[in-house]
Amino acid sequence: MDNELKPMDAEQLRERAHKMVDFIADYYKNIEDFPVLSQVEPGYLRNLLPESAPHNPESLQSVLDDVQKKIFPGVTHWQSPNYFAYYPSNSSIAGFLGEMLSAAFNVIGFSWVTSPAATELEMIVLDWLAKLLKLPDDFLSSGKGGGVIQGTASEAVLVVLLAARDRALRRFGKDYLKKLVVYASDQTHSALQKACQIGGIHPENCRWLKADISTNYALSPNVLSEELSRDTARGLIPFFLCATVGTTSSTAVDPLPELGSIAKRHEMWFHVDAAYAGSACVCPEYRQYIDGVEEADSFNMNLHKWFLTNFDCSVLWVKDRHALIRSLSTNPEYLKNKASEAELVVDYKDWQIPLGRRFRSLKVWLVLRLYGTENLQKYIRNHIRLAERFEALVREDPRFEVLSGKYILRFAVGAPLTEEKHINSAWKLLQDAASTLLAI
Repeated sequence: MDNELKPMDAEQLRERAHKMVDFIADYYKNIEDFPVLSQVEPGYLRNLLPESAPHNPESLQSVLDDVQKKIFPGVTHWQSPNYFAYYPSNSSIAGFLGEMLSAAFNVIGFSWVTSPAATELEMIVLDWLAKLLKLPDDFLSSGKGGGVIQGTASEAVLVVLLAARDRALRRFGKDYLKKLVVYASDQTHSALQKACQIGGIHPENCRWLKADISTNYALSPNVLSEELSRDTARGLIPFFLCATVGTTSSTAVDPLPELGSIAKRHEMWFHVDAAYAGSACVCPEYRQYIDGVEEADSFNMNLHKWFLTNFDCSVLWVKDRHALIRSLSTNPEYLKNKASEAELVVDYKDWQIPLGRRFRSLKVWLVLRLYGTENLQKYIRNHIRLAERFEALVREDPRFEVLSGKYILRFAVGAPLTEEKHINSAWKLLQDAASTLLAI
């Protein structure tokens, strides 16, 4: 049929892509009108869609009509200006364009030879970001370390935990796995617990150290030191310490200089998880929150949270890339090539769990180029200003207080389209709910 959609045809792509872009643009134009949280019941979609795939092709318009009528109701709109849950998950025009380019090339860039630009651009843009964050030179690709884009912070902490585990086992012997101990505060993301489960670390050797209001929910160096003393006296081996810059629960910041010093004394791998708040540190006035990162073996932040880069894009820097490669490298015959064999290039397949990987550096490159450092800093500062506006509103109402140790209201500002009117609207909603509750 003349109208039949081909697997890839330039003119068909042009026509349908224009239609899809118009559809997406209209969605963003009207996104504020949708309820942020989906209102459907579990299993709603099965009643709306056929039991089997269509035998004959359908038109794009019929699919888009179904998206509007059947998919939209089941979407929680993370990009809505009225979204204040979990954490930001930023999309942007630059991020979209980068994703389009990545989809166009559709390279599976596991090694340099599969698409040299995919590897080399990733090295360059992560060096740019490292310099923007004023990370130590050890994290740059020109030295023994470098940066790599992972899918999520969960993947980042897993690969460095495996590298740290194997480094310790090479030192003490492969039979010492049951003695290896991990340390972090009880505010640390559960991704670390999952990494320990995957990495074979015994659950009883995972130390989730209590953090409370006395340290603003940061990990206390004294509490850590006491736990280390007890463990070493019992013949256990401390091998991994995770600090957080911006915990999920309260955006707490662990004291990196003190923790880094302790990790160094005990020869532990020191990982800094700045997935949530790391983006703020591109602003000079907030860079202080990662002071001490020079003691870290690895550092991670999620560009897809608060840096206008569409999901997924979690960046990880390590001081010693060979620690990752020794744990994660495979080299079957069908992947061998002259550049890799001569060690002239980086093969990112050896820095991650999967073999295949997308050309994600394109969207980072576009975000950095189309917005520029100054505008990215302004974007971060505006969200912080809006969060401070919400705090001021809370403090003005005697029915609410900014206090810990009780049930709390967590309000995360960071959606791309959020303005002060959305803050005010959300506060009005909360005040009305409080009035209703207090009247009962």
